Amino acid sequence: MLFDLPDDDVLYAALIARDPAYDGFAFVGVKSTGIFCRLTCPARKPKRENSVFYPSMVSAMEAGFRPCKRCRPLMQGGEKDPLVLKLLAALENEPDKKWSEGDVQAMNVDPSTVRRAFKRQFGITFLEMARLRRIGKGVDALAGGEPVIDAQLDASFESGSGFRAAITRQIGLNPSQARKHQFLKADWLDTPIGSMLSIASHDALYLLEFIDRPALPNEIERLKQLTSSEIIFGRTPLIDQLELELAAYFAGEKHTFITPLAEFGSLFTRKVWDALRAIPAGELRSYSALAADIGQATASRAVARANGANQISILIPCHRVIGADGSLTGYGGGLWRKRWLIEHERRMALSR
Repeated sequence: MLFDLPDDDVLYAALIARDPAYDGFAFVGVKSTGIFCRLTCPARKPKRENSVFYPSMVSAMEAGFRPCKRCRPLMQGGEKDPLVLKLLAALENEPDKKWSEGDVQAMNVDPSTVRRAFKRQFGITFLEMARLRRIGKGVDALAGGEPVIDAQLDASFESGSGFRAAITRQIGLNPSQARKHQFLKADWLDTPIGSMLSIASHDALYLLEFIDRPALPNEIERLKQLTSSEIIFGRTPLIDQLELELAAYFAGEKHTFITPLAEFGSLFTRKVWDALRAIPAGELRSYSALAADIGQATASRAVARANGANQISILIPCHRVIGADGSLTGYGGGLWRKRWLIEHERRMALSR
């Protein structure tokens, strides 16, 4: 392993707190039950003396522990629940359908189970996702100059008043105002280490974050304020391009990106982000070394703040920065993802 685990006291504290930063970073074997769990497992916590920590699922299973049926550690971050896949396929097959709980029940699945599965995977329910996609389609039609009635029909709203109310509630603008407004588009992208939210215009990428990042709601609000734009769900050719580039990156086929980025921040912050992109894949820097790279050797704390302000994960590779002592330090997407990305890039570098 490239990195050693923290000591057991730190890991047990993370287990008790269900700290999401440690989800997937380590696993706990429970001697009294013979099962192993994620550190975020919602089940009753084992006693300290019954807890054994492992760096991987394989090592836990080799020690004789079987996977917990509640937190399902064998389901990796990028793997979707089969139930989620079933509903997503139905949504793609009927994108204009006005979905209801009755429609979900008609598919022989429990609506409450679907709600929990989608909230866990995407942060919103299936019905919310379906509604946001329909509204996004209507707003897109308005922005493209279509008459309100055509946009209403595109979004599968039978009532004109219902369409106007939905648009106003979602984006704070009525249909006439929406026609003249600039919008950014958002969509989910699948990766082997979890779903990501991308937000882009036709010209540049504004945000790329893992959907379980705690700061994501604040980042979205900040982005709306900085750009004076509303965000709707939908796709742009740029998001399609990004999806292809990310697929090649995670397959180990490429480590550079050509997707154009929209960057906000001070001159200093942008210098730090440029320095991050200059770190070759497979290499690491400390905050102090990164400060020296931009000619401000005493500014390591400011560099750390600029690093934390990055909201375009992977493309601006803040995961390549570690502590001066070699520790992983923080990462908004979770320490386990940071370790995964570092080791993935190390393997890519060795294969070049």
